[in-house]
Formats: sequence, structure tokens, C-alpha cells
Amino acid sequence: MGEAGGSQGGGDGEHEYLPRLELDQLLDELKVRIDAARGTQDRIHSLLEAVLSVGRELDLPHVLRRIVESAVLLVDAEYGALGVVEGDRLSEFLTVGVTEEEVREIGPLPSGHGILGELIRHPVPLRLDEIADHPASYGFPPHHPPMRSFLGVPIRVREEVFGNLYLTEKRGGRAFDAEDETVLNTLAVAAGVAIENARLYKAARDRQRWMEANADIVAALLSGADEMEVLERIVRHARTIAKADLGVVGLPAGDGVNLQVMIAIGIDADDHHGLVLPREGSFMGAAMSAGKPISTPEIRKDPRLTAGPPRFSGLGPTVAVPMVTDEGTRGAVLLARKEHTPPFTEAETTPLLAFAGQAALALQLAERRRSAEQLAVLEDRDRIARDLHDLAIQRLFATGMTLQSAVRFVEHPEARERLLRAVDDLDETIKIIRSTIFGLRAKEADQRPQGLRARSAAAVEQAAGPLGFTPVLHMEGLLDTDVPSATADDAVAVLTEALSNAARHAGASAVEVTLVVAEGWLTVSVTDNGRGIPEKAPRSGLRNLAARAGRLGGRFEAGPGPQGGTRLAWCVPIDVR
Repeated sequence: MGEAGGSQGGGDGEHEYLPRLELDQLLDELKVRIDAARGTQDRIHSLLEAVLSVGRELDLPHVLRRIVESAVLLVDAEYGALGVVEGDRLSEFLTVGVTEEEVREIGPLPSGHGILGELIRHPVPLRLDEIADHPASYGFPPHHPPMRSFLGVPIRVREEVFGNLYLTEKRGGRAFDAEDETVLNTLAVAAGVAIENARLYKAARDRQRWMEANADIVAALLSGADEMEVLERIVRHARTIAKADLGVVGLPAGDGVNLQVMIAIGIDADDHHGLVLPREGSFMGAAMSAGKPISTPEIRKDPRLTAGPPRFSGLGPTVAVPMVTDEGTRGAVLLARKEHTPPFTEAETTPLLAFAGQAALALQLAERRRSAEQLAVLEDRDRIARDLHDLAIQRLFATGMTLQSAVRFVEHPEARERLLRAVDDLDETIKIIRSTIFGLRAKEADQRPQGLRARSAAAVEQAAGPLGFTPVLHMEGLLDTDVPSATADDAVAVLTEALSNAARHAGASAVEVTLVVAEGWLTVSVTDNGRGIPEKAPRSGLRNLAARAGRLGGRFEAGPGPQGGTRLAWCVPIDVR
């Protein structure tokens, strides 16, 4: 009984122990599941916080930075990066976990080769326990931190792949698992929404800034501001809104084959300002020929840039926009950013085309304003010339005739002499007024002077520098109408040579120039009060003047002036038929 009882008792203890053991196991399993559930709940909470954090940002660079930082925390990775995809390459690369010093030692940021390029070519999640085992991997550059585990997922904005999230080195030496991939995919979806919102916000903000800039330019145009001032405003606004480091405006020079850089603002602007570049072989010329914006991620490697000195050091992404109006292309605006910065997007270049049209409009308005002002001046000159001819000359002529007819009634010799002198003075005054009328009716001032009067005046003004004073100029007769163009060319050459001789050899303090057309002859005379012509001085220049006169059937005289110095007289016949 005792044994039986003992055995009975032992059996009860064993039955009590087994349920207790099962209960402990159940409790332990329950604890594990609770911890797992709590961990999952914490991770879900962290994911929700990350989504909310990313969604709160509206500035695109801040959004991208926040996405990478959140991804690193969610999957417990040591390193993270976000690559913005442009075509088949990475145009932007943001990193977390790598110090600035390490970035400098590694060198240029990746452009999309190896494992990073695998996600560009195949935008689906990629999870690796060992990066080196993948066929697309070909190692890391020098000074790059060691990395083994890898997890990458694409970020889509609507149906477009915006970029990729790259996570490496899960802490504790572990590998990324399916749950990490799920969490990162969820964050990528939220990131796509946040990026789209940031893009829309940036587009709206840029639109407002372009409108404000347009209003400023229109106000400047309506106020009659100088076109160079307006162009400078346009470049400054464009640089600020497009976040460019250099802004340049090039306008056609000469016959339009070349471009001249009229305005340059920003990095190394002095290397660009004033440059004259051929349209063929310059980036701005390529945009003018295309008639639309053109861009490049690396300006110094672009095949369209073949002319001009090296001038884009340290610059990379560049866009050139033609300045187009209904009358044609009037130039181009160029914007450039520093190396390793995002390229210009279509959303940035589209409003820039309309803004460059404002620059073309400024040039067009300035040209028409100058034409209107010039027309007003010419009309005023024509009116003055007409009034002088119809009123002043006729009255002076009538007065002279009256005085001349009154001479026969005057018996006193001195009085008669004074009357005749007054008549001569009136004739001389009439000649001066007629000369003034011809000058007023000369061609437009901004064109190359074609008439003998204008060309002679220009030669005299040009001689003022070497002489140290301005010569006195007298012109009489129909110099512009009666003198043939070939004879006028010779006359200007003679005048230029005579003034040059006076500046180099005469040592004069006064020079008088006279051009007279009378009785079928043109006379050009230059008189100075200098030291005269030395006996042994070389006379090759004077022989040239004499040869010109002889070829035209005229004569040339060189001798002392009426008050000392030298007088050169060049006389040739003219055909006035």
C-alpha cells in the first residue's frame, strides 16, 4: 500500500509538472509573439511617422533628404542613398551615413553603373546578401566604405520612375529580409506622392516668380528703359529663378555670322563678356539655329561647342534659349550651373523660352523707339532746311537786290563801297545757309557717312586727336550732288593725308580746311600756321597728292600760307552734266 501509495503520489506530481511545463512553454511562446507583435506595431508606427514626416515637406531637396533618412532608420541600415534618374543615368545622388570627408576622398558621385545601374535598367526591388556576388557588381572605388548587404527599390511618381532608394549594410551584420523590402516599398509609395506634391508646389511657386519677373520687365519696357538695362534685368531674374550660376546674353554682331556676348553675370563672367563668337560652333548659336531651347548635362563635353576660348571651367548643366519674335531670332540667353548639380528640366526651360522672348521684345521696342526718334529728328531737320530756304534765303536775297539797286542813287564813294560790301556779305551769308541746308539733309547719322560733306567733317574730327585741336572747316557749293563718288573718295584721301602731314610735321596751333565747288571745279585746301615745308624734307606724300590731281586732270600746289606756315591746294574738274 505504501509503495502503491508512494507510486500513486509520484504519479500525481508528474501529472502536475507536465501541465506546468506546457503552460510555461505557452507563456514563453505568447511572450515571443507579443514581443513580435509589439515590434511589428512599433515598426508600423515608425513607418507611419516616416510617411507623415516625408509628406510634411514641400521643398523638393528637403523631401529627398527626408526620404533617405527615414529609409535608413526603418530598415536599420548603416548607409542609404537616393539616386534621381535622368534617362539612363543618375543626375543627382543624395547620401546618408557617409561623411563629407569620405565623399571628397571617393571622388565623383556615381552616374548609374554596376548595381546602381541594375535598378535603372530593371526598376524592380533588388535584395542581396552579398553585393560582390551579383554579376553586375564590379567593386567599389578607392576609399569607399566596405558594403555587403543591399536593398534597393524604385520610387515612382505616377507611372514614371523618379529615382531609386539604395540601402546597404544592415546593422549587426544581418541581411535584409522580406519585411524590410515590404517596409521600404511602402515608404517608396509615400515618397512618390510627396515628390509629386513637392513638384507641384515648386511649379506653382516658379510660375508665380516668372509672372512677377515678367511684370517687372514689362514695366521697364513701358517706362522706356535702355535695352541693355532691360536685358540685364532679364538675366538676373532668370539666374535667380532657374538657380543658375552663370547667365549670358549673346546678340548678332556685324552681318549676323558672329555673336557678341553683351551681358554676362555670375561665375567667371569676365571670361565671357565682350566675346565675339561664330554662331557655328557656339552653344548659343546652336540654340538660335534650332529655334528652340537646347540643354546639356556637361557643357565642356558637348559636341556643339567647338569655337571660342576655354570659358566654362567648373560649370556643367547648361541651357541655351533663343530670343524669338515674329520678326525672327534676335539672340540667345544661356544659363549654366556648377558641375555635379541637377541638369535643367523641361519644366524649367519651357517658361524660360517665353521669358527670353521678353528680351527679344526689349530689343525690338528699343530699335523702333530709336527709329521713331531718328525720324522725328530728320523731320525737324527737313522743316528747318525748308524754312531756311523758303524764308531766310529769299528775304536775304531780296534785301541784297534792294541794296544793290540802291547803289546807283548813292554818290558818296565811301557809302557806295559800304553798300557793295554789305551785298557781298549777304551773298556769303546765303552760301553759308545753303551749306547748312545741305548738311541738315544729309543721310542718317547712325549710317556710314556717304556724302563728301559728312566724310570731310568726319576726317576733320578724326584729325583733332593727333593735332591736339579741332581744325576750322568751311564748305561751299553742292559737294554731295555735283562731285562724283570716285572724285569724292580721292578728295577725302587728300584731306586725310594733308591733315596727317600737318599733325606730324607742321607743329601748328591752327589749321583751316576749305572745300569749295564752283564753276565745275572742286578745290580742297588745307592751311596751317606751322613751321612750313623744310627744303630737304621728303616729298613722297606731296607727290602722291599731285599724282591724284594729275590723274583727274587737275593740279596740286604746295607753298607758304598767307600768314606763314603751309597751304596745300588740290583742284580737280568735276562733270556736272
